[in-house]
Amino acid sequence: MEGYFLNSKYKHEYTDDEEPLWKKKAEFVVAATYDLFNEYAGKIGASQQTTKFQTSGYMDYLYNDTGRGGLGQRRKVDFGGIYEQLDGATSGCRLESCLFVKALFHTVSIEPGRFSIEMLLPACIGASLRISLYKPLRWSRIAPNHHSSSRSRLSVPIFRASSISTASTAEAAAVMAQDGPTRQYPLQIAKRLEKFKTTIFTQMSSLAIEYGAINLGQGFPNFDGPEFVKEAAIQAIKDGKNQYARGYGVPDLNSAIAARFHKDTGLTVDPEKEITVTSGCTEAIAATILGLINPGDEVIVFAPFYDSYEATLSMAGAKITCITLRPPDFSLPVEELKSKISKNTRAILMNTPHNPTGKMFTREELNQIASLCIENDVLVFSDEVYDKLAFEMDHISIASLPGMYERTVTLNSLGKTFSLTGWKIGWAIAPTHLIWGVKQAHSYLTFATSTPMQYAAAVALRAPDSYYEELRKDYKAKKEILVEGLKSVGFNVYPSSGTYFVVVDHTPFGLPDDVAFCEYLIKEVGVVAIPTSVFYLDPSEGKNLVRFTFCKDEDTLRNAVGRMKERLVRK
Repeated sequence: MEGYFLNSKYKHEYTDDEEPLWKKKAEFVVAATYDLFNEYAGKIGASQQTTKFQTSGYMDYLYNDTGRGGLGQRRKVDFGGIYEQLDGATSGCRLESCLFVKALFHTVSIEPGRFSIEMLLPACIGASLRISLYKPLRWSRIAPNHHSSSRSRLSVPIFRASSISTASTAEAAAVMAQDGPTRQYPLQIAKRLEKFKTTIFTQMSSLAIEYGAINLGQGFPNFDGPEFVKEAAIQAIKDGKNQYARGYGVPDLNSAIAARFHKDTGLTVDPEKEITVTSGCTEAIAATILGLINPGDEVIVFAPFYDSYEATLSMAGAKITCITLRPPDFSLPVEELKSKISKNTRAILMNTPHNPTGKMFTREELNQIASLCIENDVLVFSDEVYDKLAFEMDHISIASLPGMYERTVTLNSLGKTFSLTGWKIGWAIAPTHLIWGVKQAHSYLTFATSTPMQYAAAVALRAPDSYYEELRKDYKAKKEILVEGLKSVGFNVYPSSGTYFVVVDHTPFGLPDDVAFCEYLIKEVGVVAIPTSVFYLDPSEGKNLVRFTFCKDEDTLRNAVGRMKERLVRK
């Protein structure tokens, strides 16, 4: 096989057993004509400015040498995640499909570990795109260094790819024949989801990979769960427990959940009638909302809140009423809650210990919420996935308070407690008159959850108390490393009583808002945090705050603090 670039400055020939240069991480700089972009921009209502693209997916170029002055064969470019940012537009786009390109390579530059190519995309390009909106972090413009025509002076999109491979011209012809003429399609998404963008966790984790930053943003451990739980999963697989599980959970796990709930709260529940196992707590939340909330029902949430709350409530057609918890202690504004809760309120959706702030609702606050719910006949959906990560006080389930079990759905999961977030084992606990709606929604969302993982989860939940004691001890040490480190760097650090998150005020460093600060932190410092504005209905309420996680090994936490001490300067 022989492959090469169509450029007089550089030509690389290789044999079949040699890894081609373009299989390495590469950067591609592409300039497009206004004719091309006008047509494309018109499809999505964007401005006539090109954009910045990023991807960690794949490119497959089907090469044919036509010389500097001609167009090459059709190239198939298969991207796993490309982000587009448009000057003058209110949001960017994510492209998730393939692009068919006729292209002329313009220049090539070679650097250690990567190469870049500039090429001209003609106006006759066709594209088949599936686009979903997301909020860009920053508009990015790169001036082209070629084309004297004023019509061609435009911003340049950057393509990043992890690998590229070549294929034969015959394969190219086959692709073209099969796909036929290509065309662009407008964005299609239900109105209830139009406002939601690519999640901030996806954006920040992608930037972390791109810039080699230490990820203290997304809340997943960089260490593995306990061996005895993993071995239980392996054994379940070997024992043939690999087919569909019973829809609401395998009996062994339901029994283990009931036993653990009784030990933690003193409440006795029927494992067969009052528990539904779900694919993670996020599905438990979705099943609860879709199963118990009707369009137009009012649901109260406390901001900042886990981002799936708003999206799922929107899918259910709920009316969202928001009450903001404010620093420094994020205490419950009781009078505001009293003014907003009413006979028209269907439910309160709450989270304790609280993501992202680390706040734990006190017994007094929970009693006040309970009293108002009983008075106004309001349900409570209580997300308690961090219940075992309580450092300053004991966790209290609101369902355990007098008169509350019959109006509460308690939501929990395995992932946070056992550092197995990828297993996605969650559950909902509620009296039969409430769990029925949850179970029905679950039946038509996922129907059943991973069978062998359920058996392993049952083993995990029967862990001795010493496991939970060691877990808290370990996380308390990690928390101290991060909190003290952040203080020494110059952040205003707010108290965190639970979870594995801590929220800080970034304003001493002079950036205008949380998104700008987090982008600077990744690109210039090499550390990832999460901007909290995405956790508010009104983003301006969170513009001064960012969230760090300490669910990482101690060396990682110390390295992150070290980078910030070295590269962050107060202004």
